[in-house]
Amino acid sequence: MNISALIPSFFLNQWNLIPGYLQDLVIITVQIVFVSVCVILAVAFTTYFERKVIGYMQGRLGPNRVGPMGLGQPFADVIKLLIKEVVIPSKSNRFLFVIAPLLSLIPALATWAVIPLTDGFVIADINAGLLYVLALTSVGVYGVLLAGWATNSKYAFLGAMRSAAQIVAYEIAMGFALVGVLMAGGSLNLGEIIASQSGGFSNWFIIPLFPLFVVYFVSGVAETNRAPFDVAEGESEIVAGFHVEYSGVAFAVFFLAEYANIILIAALTSIFFLAGWSSPFEGWTILGAENFLREPSFFWLALKICFFIFVFFWIRATFPRYRYDQIMRLGWKIFIPVTIVWIAVEGLMAWMQVGPWSV
Repeated sequence: MNISALIPSFFLNQWNLIPGYLQDLVIITVQIVFVSVCVILAVAFTTYFERKVIGYMQGRLGPNRVGPMGLGQPFADVIKLLIKEVVIPSKSNRFLFVIAPLLSLIPALATWAVIPLTDGFVIADINAGLLYVLALTSVGVYGVLLAGWATNSKYAFLGAMRSAAQIVAYEIAMGFALVGVLMAGGSLNLGEIIASQSGGFSNWFIIPLFPLFVVYFVSGVAETNRAPFDVAEGESEIVAGFHVEYSGVAFAVFFLAEYANIILIAALTSIFFLAGWSSPFEGWTILGAENFLREPSFFWLALKICFFIFVFFWIRATFPRYRYDQIMRLGWKIFIPVTIVWIAVEGLMAWMQVGPWSV
């Protein structure tokens, strides 16, 4: 369907009078607002989904009071946080205390600029997309560090130090895992990485790069400070960690950043190892020529993202919190050596021309 046919000719003529660079600016702005609103709404329902899933795993009902089936609970929580007072400690650094939550949220939203949601819909289709993702996901730690330092609280500072050490350890493992994806895909462009996995499930990178897939996803859980890697906000030891003094809107922004990062890691894992929007049944003639299950679409990307988000919650409900030394040992002594060894294995596979390198 031609979209221009649905727009009245008057508006179309007015649009054509606007200079080309302004048209591009308007289109990009609309795309940014659309994606940002979608991510924020997804965060709202991800919190609901988490409470429901963990509730059923523990034999409870979860949210069931506000709205039908408790669907209004995320919005009730948001309204509650918005009307609460933001208390700034008297001995804190006021500017850094306020700016820290934004430094956690902005990278989580800005990373979506290079993520292709469907074939043809991406805000910035840049050839260094993989480097952009790696850089921005590393910036989020500054928000945590500043929150811990600016609060002028020993509990918050301890949480920030733990978080910084943890993120440094797992960032290296994630970087090496992405080197493996780069070797297999032959490009830094996320769209081209997805295209190199086309042809059905047998061509997905999760098969030849399975150890890197496990390392990347578990490191993603650690990067987002989620259980069982949530020592940065270990309630039983340091009250609430780096956001112990935060309340109201400032706490809500930290909360939003955490869940936005969960959705981001789920999306990146789907793109790097499960071919993003590609269908697992691509090329299956048994399904018929016109079957939508064979067609690549946003439906498949959304399904994969939802699955990985569910795994986040499943891990939280299953495993107890690790000790700090166990987390450091897993990152430095297990994950980094595994990624280095598997990159060497990839080099051997490329030399033998098997897997993604077969001709």
